[in-house]
Order: sequence, then C-alpha cells, then structure tokens
Amino acid sequence: MNGVPDGPPAISLWRDRRFARFWAGQSVSQVGDRITELALPLMAVGALNASANQVAWLTALVWTPNLLAIFLGAWVDQQTRKRRLMILADLVRAAALLSLPAACVLGAVTLTQLYATAILTGAAGVLFNTAYPPFFVRLVPRASYVDANSKLSASRSVSQVAGPAIGGALVQALTAPVAIVVDAVTFLVSAVLIGRIAVDEPPAAGTADGPSLLRRAREGLAFVVRNPVLRATLGCAATVNFFTFVGGGGLLVLFASRSLGLSAGMIGAALGVGATGALLGAVFAPVISRRLGVGRSIVVGAVLFPAPIAIAAAADGPPWLGAGALAASEFLSGFGVMLFDVNLNSLQVSVIPDRLRSRVAGAYGTINYGVRPVGAVVGGALATLVGLRPTLLVAAVGGALSVVWLLSSPVPRMRSLGPAPAGDADEGIRPVRG
Repeated sequence: MNGVPDGPPAISLWRDRRFARFWAGQSVSQVGDRITELALPLMAVGALNASANQVAWLTALVWTPNLLAIFLGAWVDQQTRKRRLMILADLVRAAALLSLPAACVLGAVTLTQLYATAILTGAAGVLFNTAYPPFFVRLVPRASYVDANSKLSASRSVSQVAGPAIGGALVQALTAPVAIVVDAVTFLVSAVLIGRIAVDEPPAAGTADGPSLLRRAREGLAFVVRNPVLRATLGCAATVNFFTFVGGGGLLVLFASRSLGLSAGMIGAALGVGATGALLGAVFAPVISRRLGVGRSIVVGAVLFPAPIAIAAAADGPPWLGAGALAASEFLSGFGVMLFDVNLNSLQVSVIPDRLRSRVAGAYGTINYGVRPVGAVVGGALATLVGLRPTLLVAAVGGALSVVWLLSSPVPRMRSLGPAPAGDADEGIRPVRG
C-alpha cells in the first residue's frame, strides 16, 4: 500500500449538509457522554458510597455488551436500514439514562439500577457502532475518510475539554442526576439529526434463507484474523484498551478524589484543560499523517496514548499540584489517542469490503471493546490489593507495550490508505453532495 493514491480528490466536507448534520449530532452527544462519564461514578461514590471495586464494575458493565458484538454485527449486516438502527440506539440510551434521575426523585436509586443502566446503554452503544461503518461509507467519499475522522475526533476532543468541566460544575452545583439528564437530552438531539440525513442504503448483505448468524459471525472474525493489518491493529488496540481500563475511567476519578484530594469541580477542570491535547491531536492528525505516514502515526499514538497515565500516578502534594499532573497526563494521552484513532479508524475502513463492514466491526469490537470490562475488573481487584497508585503505573507500562503488535506488521510501512478493497467498486460508494 506504500505510495498508492487514495483515489479522486477529496470533496470539502464543510459544504456537505448531510455530514454537517451527522457531525453536529455526534458533537452534541459526545459532550453528554463526557458529562456522564464523570457524573455516573460520582453518583456511585457520593450517593451510594461505592468502593473502588464497585466503581470498577460500573465501568466494566458499560463495555460488557461488546462481548456479543460479533453476533450483533452479523445480524446488522442483514438489515437494510442501518440509519434506523442508529436512531433506535440513541433513543434507548436516552430512556435508560432518564430512569436514573427519576429514581433519584423518588429516593429509590440503587447500585443495581446503576449497573442495569450501564449494561443497557452499553448494549445500545454496540448497536450504534455496528450499524455505523456502512452508514459512514455511504455518507463520506473515500478520499475524505481521514478528514471526516479528524473532524469527528475533533468534536470528541472538544467534548473532552467542555464535558468534564460542565459535568463537574453541574454535579457540584446541581447534583449528578441533573448532569445525567443533560446527557439523555443529547442522545435525543442526535436521534433527530440522524433522522434528517438521507443516505442511499443498498440491499442487505444477507437474507433470512442465507448463511446462519453463527456462520456470518465467523466470516467477520475470519476476515480479521486473515488480514495482517486488521490482525496487528486489533492486537495493539485490544492491549492498549485493556491496560487503559485497568487504570482509567472510574478509578482515575476515584484516585483524583480520594488520593489527590480534588473536588468534583477541580477534577472536571483538570480533565477539561488536559483534553485540549486531544483537540490538538485531532486537528493535527491529518498533517502528521501526511508527514509520517498513516502507519507510523498509529505507532506513535499507540505509545503516547497510555504512557502519560504514569504522570498522574506519580502526582503528590497539594491539590493544585495534583490537578496539574492530572491535566498534563490527560493532555499528552489525549494527543496520543487522537493520533492513534484518526489514522487507525481511517485505515480500518479502507481495508474492509463494504459487504462485510458490520460483521467485521462486530468481530473487531467484541475483542477490542470486550477486553475493556475485563481490564476494569482487573483494575478494581488490583487497586484493592495493591492500591490505586501502583495500579495506574501498571496501566501505563502495559499499555505502552501494545506497540509490539505493530512492529513486525505491515502497518509501520504504510504511508497512505491505498486502493479500495475488492468489491467496493460495485457497492455504489461515490462522492457525497450537500
């Protein structure tokens, strides 16, 4: 794939109304997600006095439905209306989240309900993510993949700047349930905007009398295993996800609160300031990709993403110093994850035939996201056994070693996305018109 042209010149996505609607919906939804990522563990800790292990389980349950993504992806490939599935997923997540503030008003919220909400929103997220790849390639021309992923990742980065700060302020001033209501509303906004996007959805890849669900799931997994690019990047991504969840998510919030003595407002502000690194990473990822190449950019991001967790783990002293270390850790990690994600997402889309997108996404997600709850549970057990600080150090070192998967693969030598995979030429992929 070295030096192979990426096809026709990219069309400006700024003038594409359909992409603008989708981008707006995802931007709003991402801000809400960042608020809930802070509010949910703080609700568990503040209202229910949850332990480190219980907070870790809360994080784990959000990602547990990904273990079934391989089968859900195979089922989604049979469905023609991928857009409707994405809308359904948004509505389910909104309803599940709204159940929490309703229970709080009635004084009936329990840890069990928090766990159930985590599972339900996680399952809806899997549905959205497996329906997303076929929708994406109908919305965005191939030459604009990196640009589109850069814009979507930039929105994610902005959400990481604004979301924690807004969430911390909402939790401190108006309580965690109010913050969760805000996230529910953002999913409703996303559903409305996606509902206004018209895309040409081709007939489904399979029919009721076609291959069984199990066979289609196996086909998706087999494609990942046989493809050297997908195999190496999956190993890398799954390893880095495992270790970042060993020391990330709720445990990092718990460490900042209990070990560093930071208030909810300080935690939110530190995470928000640190998230500017993710914004810069998303903006500059296409530039760095052109200079270093897609593959080398992924390699650099694989190390820069997890390693800065060690900065937070080493923090000590007065609260302002702890907040600064947390912000620095988030800044560097955010830059790294965007460099990793923007290029990796574009590369994955470019090597998967259109007819296999959902089932490959399901197989990939089952492993890549399925290790996250395992990592969170291991992190909770490790934090209980040896403490929060050593657990964060293990996460930083183990995550950085994920790069080993890439070094002997074709990935570091890949400078561009290369030609479309076999079959896409017949799948109707064409430039998007506003």
